[in-house]
Amino acid sequence: MNKAPMLAPLLLVHIAVLAACGTDSPETVLAPGARILASSSAQGSPWSEPLNLGPPVNSPAVEQNPTLSRDELSLYFVSNRTDLPGALGGNDMWVSHRACLACPWETPVNLGPVVNSSSGDAGPNLSVDGHLLFFTSNRPDELGSTDNDIYVSHRADPKDDFGWGPPVKLGSDVNSTLSEFGPDFLESAEDGAANLYFQRGLAGGHPTNDIYYAAVTRDGETRGPAVSVVELNDPTVADGSPTVRKDGREVFFNSTRSGRLGSVDIWVSTRRNVHRAWSTPENLGPPVNISGLAGVGTRDPDLSFDGRTLLFMSNRPGSVLRLDGVPSDDIWMSTRTSRGEDDPREARER
Repeated sequence: MNKAPMLAPLLLVHIAVLAACGTDSPETVLAPGARILASSSAQGSPWSEPLNLGPPVNSPAVEQNPTLSRDELSLYFVSNRTDLPGALGGNDMWVSHRACLACPWETPVNLGPVVNSSSGDAGPNLSVDGHLLFFTSNRPDELGSTDNDIYVSHRADPKDDFGWGPPVKLGSDVNSTLSEFGPDFLESAEDGAANLYFQRGLAGGHPTNDIYYAAVTRDGETRGPAVSVVELNDPTVADGSPTVRKDGREVFFNSTRSGRLGSVDIWVSTRRNVHRAWSTPENLGPPVNISGLAGVGTRDPDLSFDGRTLLFMSNRPGSVLRLDGVPSDDIWMSTRTSRGEDDPREARER
């Protein structure tokens, strides 16, 4: 999400550090022996101090589920804001544009009634070629069910952010009697078999929430039943919102497992190649995750196509204030100068 050293001054960052919000003890304490990756992933250079994207992207409402287009000129996200025209009810998907990498983000525009509905629509994720949009919705399906399911929409022109066709719900290989959230389409990294990573479980951060993946074609057709990514999941807590580096060798996700710094943290796991199991997840650590503030968390990670920018949602100090004066859920950004690479000795094994 080659933005690393150059992007910080490009965004309209309005960071007002709230000294009054932070005297409480953290909701959880780092477990003895827990491994924290001090400011970096296992493979990349350190992550920068996070920056709030600021208005007009962020608002006193909730902004979450960010994802960048491959050219990094379109930012998709989810919000329940009503200060702009086009809101259809509940959570909607929005898009903000910028004319160049050095240009500010423009006023967000609702994606419209073709893909949004009067129900909750969330978790947008773009395919590498830009022709597919995966997302989650709890709109009533053909059987009247309002469980969250994953849908896909197609467009002919990958530059037309308002050219999406009617969404199609993925079949029973992906969707189930539980809820499915947070799709991330890993296109062709695994020997040509595209894979869709996502979260399945009960709504509300229930411990049943785990990370799954299913084989999906480049056209968004499923090829077999989803399976649990057991090495990433803790069966006693909620794990979800996976975002996988486009070579399939690094994954970030949020979890409430033991060892977190806030109410929810971002974790990272790696693997030498796509035929290996994922490593034991490690807490991404500060400055991406934040401690010492009750009720403050970090989640909804999204890794850019070049692997150098991590967008996420957090309600930490510096977020736009809600009407009651409390920091809102905002979109934040951290960068690294290297996208993350394996040890050269490991690369030879691929």
